[in-house]
Amino acid sequence: MEGILWKWTNYWNGWQTRWFVLENGIISYYKSQEEVCQGCKGSVKVSVCQINVNSIDNTRLDIVIPGQQHMYLRAPSPQDRQKWLVALGSAKACVDSKDLKAAALEDTNSLSHKKSELRLYCDLMMQQVHAVKSAATAEGGPETQAIEDASSLLTATCDTFIRTLEDIMRLTSNASANSAPFEMPIPNITKNNSSVKTPRQSISRTLSQENR
Repeated sequence: MEGILWKWTNYWNGWQTRWFVLENGIISYYKSQEEVCQGCKGSVKVSVCQINVNSIDNTRLDIVIPGQQHMYLRAPSPQDRQKWLVALGSAKACVDSKDLKAAALEDTNSLSHKKSELRLYCDLMMQQVHAVKSAATAEGGPETQAIEDASSLLTATCDTFIRTLEDIMRLTSNASANSAPFEMPIPNITKNNSSVKTPRQSISRTLSQENR
């Protein structure tokens, strides 16, 4: 996926348009589409990022590498932001089942990353549900177009939420399968034939005592 996003540069220059390209799990940005051949200005591996949405601005999304980098972005529209969020989420989830074990060993934080994604999509769903409710209960009557737009975004978010939840279940299942099974310790008891009585001997003695 590729397209224009606004990137926060600094307080002097503010928001500046940049050309972003998401390919092979890496998101790169360039000053413009025409300058792609001159090399990117920066790139980030999506698998190590956290993706945050803004609860107030429905065009904002932030890409965060904990403790290292924070990229503030703004899409041209809520629909464009939704497309980028789905694409980024899919890129993070793009691990074949045969490589899942190797990926889990390579990245011990993959499960926590998936949980962060799940929280992201949960927040996004709540925001979009609120948008649907607001459009449906508008003062001048239901806003049909706004409801359709918000519902379309909500459907895509729900699909991505379910895929991420399935990934978490697979990771959890693999983690359980790779862990060593718990075994109860067996005490080492030395047998002493002279002092240990068999159940049959004990029962016979009890019966003989009762018959006395």
